[in-house]
Amino acid sequence: MDFNELNDMQQKAVMHFKGPLLILAGAGSGKTRVITNRIAYLISEKNVKPWHIMALTFTNKAAGEMRSRVRDQVGDAADDILVSTFHSACVRFLRRYADRIGFTRHFTIYDSDDSKSVMKSVIKKMGLDPKKYRGKDFLGPISNAKNELMTVDDFKTHYAHDYKMKLAAEAYRLYQEELKEADAMDFDDLLVKTVELFENNPDVLKTLQDRYRFISVDEYQDTNTAQFRIVKLLADHVNIDGGHEHNLCVVGDDDQSIYAFRGADIRNILEFEKYYPDCEVIKLEENYRSTKNILDAANAVIRNNNYRKDKKLWTEGNKGDQIYYRSYNSDSEEAYAVVSSIVNGVRSSKASYKDFAVLYRTNSQSRAFEEMLIRESVPYKIVGGINFYSRREIKDLLCYLRVIENSNDTVSLLRIINVPKRKIGPATVQKLSDHAAASGISLYEAIRTCESVPGVKSAASKLREFSDMIEHFKNLKSRVTVQELLDAVIDQTGYDIYITEEDRTKAEDRMQNIDEFKRKALEFDVSGPGSGRDPGSDRDPGSGRDPDSDRLEAFLEEVSLVADIDSVNDSDDLVLLMTLHAAKGLEFPYVFMAGMEDNLFPSSMTLDIDDEGEREKAIEEERRLCYVGITRARKKLAMSSAKMRFRNGEQQFNRHSMFLDEIPRHLINYTKGDLMPFGNAVSGRSSIDPVRRPDLNRRSSDLGLEENTLRPAFGIDASSLLLNKIKKGRSGVSQASGLKTGDRVRHDKFGEGTVKDVSPKGNDQILTILFDNAGQRKFVASFVKLEKL
Repeated sequence: MDFNELNDMQQKAVMHFKGPLLILAGAGSGKTRVITNRIAYLISEKNVKPWHIMALTFTNKAAGEMRSRVRDQVGDAADDILVSTFHSACVRFLRRYADRIGFTRHFTIYDSDDSKSVMKSVIKKMGLDPKKYRGKDFLGPISNAKNELMTVDDFKTHYAHDYKMKLAAEAYRLYQEELKEADAMDFDDLLVKTVELFENNPDVLKTLQDRYRFISVDEYQDTNTAQFRIVKLLADHVNIDGGHEHNLCVVGDDDQSIYAFRGADIRNILEFEKYYPDCEVIKLEENYRSTKNILDAANAVIRNNNYRKDKKLWTEGNKGDQIYYRSYNSDSEEAYAVVSSIVNGVRSSKASYKDFAVLYRTNSQSRAFEEMLIRESVPYKIVGGINFYSRREIKDLLCYLRVIENSNDTVSLLRIINVPKRKIGPATVQKLSDHAAASGISLYEAIRTCESVPGVKSAASKLREFSDMIEHFKNLKSRVTVQELLDAVIDQTGYDIYITEEDRTKAEDRMQNIDEFKRKALEFDVSGPGSGRDPGSDRDPGSGRDPDSDRLEAFLEEVSLVADIDSVNDSDDLVLLMTLHAAKGLEFPYVFMAGMEDNLFPSSMTLDIDDEGEREKAIEEERRLCYVGITRARKKLAMSSAKMRFRNGEQQFNRHSMFLDEIPRHLINYTKGDLMPFGNAVSGRSSIDPVRRPDLNRRSSDLGLEENTLRPAFGIDASSLLLNKIKKGRSGVSQASGLKTGDRVRHDKFGEGTVKDVSPKGNDQILTILFDNAGQRKFVASFVKLEKL
């Protein structure tokens, strides 16, 4: 194969053969290219069998891209390579060997909502006041403990003198007991139980070590203690001479380690050489994504961190625009400026909506941008909003499928036992639960034998009908596709009729979601396990699934491990809104970093830490987050701040972010016109002498900005002023007052639709319209152009 298109450092990394390898890959330096080329090199030049290679990453999106690139290079040999997320790989092993740790291969994977339901039951068992003790009070510490591989006993001993944490220890014990009884694992358990499997079953570990002799790990800086242990155990392969081989290649960037709150431990990458003293270290510093000015800004910010590996991004590309910056009086003004720049960019024909991303520190910042995007009829998507699979109607149907697959799944069973309503009330369910607990059987077994349960005689026929229906579905699942099973569930339960009659105003949206869920099932039936060959399963002792395996099990596994970022479709022409954390791994031509203010970014929680050492550690993590945000931009980057922002129920006044002070003055354009100019608006020239940095807390007018910039007035909400400006700029546009629910209308862009809701908004109205071919949209009545049909 020809690797001449790689730069010198990339070639060096690709052609490394045996022994541990640490690749420090800066943002945009082509790390995925290096990983995939290295896999191709091992196969084509070193004759490594494809089924001896494992590549691990963190998201389905990243795994899919890596798998696709490997296939392009090695063809059908890619079928035998395990390219997977950490959690998917662990599920693969656990399905095969679950009986070794007391589970069945059909165990259910609980999501965060399921965990909350279990913890609610635990709090009740402990006799605690649910108003005083909430699920998250215990689930957070439990998750952290699992990430650190702390058992219940370890946790109890460690916090023996902390009353609240002693309660958390008891909650941990009861929580794990309920999971075990339900034959279920949460996301953290997938990692913890894999470590348990490996450490307590040397034969299993040896089998997998012999199977996976060359291991690559992407985004290694994001690994936690459990993931570190899994990789270390798998990579400790004993060769035929009795020596230990560590054919482990880890790729990452300590400067992009931003998930400490999820348990990620930056020490895993910074101290890699401590565990593997004979490792080779290669730095990838040439950037192929961003302009020189953007990289210089990123380097200037991150070099203020002390706890990092020394490296510096550079590019042979052009210098590009300066980083645009502007301070606004309020978050409403900031949102208006961002959306105006997006609209101007699209109208100039120099950009599409999908070229733009708006990044912010906290989810609450999205509201102002959403309102402005809606008013301007700009299509957008929030990454990290309500997960599709968490929507009520989808979760209901998923729970049916989960009970069909694993009838011990009590959480799912409790959700659907009376959905749709079948006259099985809470009192009956409680009697069944009490009987199950006293008899040492599952809730489903109690339902199946309900005639022997005291006090449920009146509901016995309904319970029997329900369990017979589940049994029918169980018998059906091996003979039909997932989509056909899903259709059967909807039809025989009458779920579609149920949601239509329950709330007609939401029925159409819910049915659209169900249709989308059906499409997902169809896609899985066409391309997922059971549709053809399951990659690597015939040679893979760790797959836990034969080529003609249980399709439903595989489908539930796939949807349970989906991440927010996996829903991002590159072909959708939408502006993306997301937190800086969610943006990692993505890139965009044009990026807005909003809310660049102290107490927001870095957060007040960080700045208020009393211990100086801990505060500095937290600030370094936030600085890495700023670095990640800056390096998402390819062509242009704009930063903005607001002098006044309404947060936590009060108006807050903050100075600009300390991270702005770390960017050299000559790299910033204190823009006078559009926040991110296109065309002839501002041709890259700074309106302020770049040598003399102005006080960013001065009034906008003092910076030479537009005099007609909106300013909040006493007694007048800034958003009202904003609406006035929009209305003035749209003279002659017909108004849509007088419309009512049910009216048919036509919009110039979206076509014909039906008014679904009319809600008052101050002196105006918000119209919710379901368009025949463009979905549901919201508009402010006073300045949307609609024709009543």
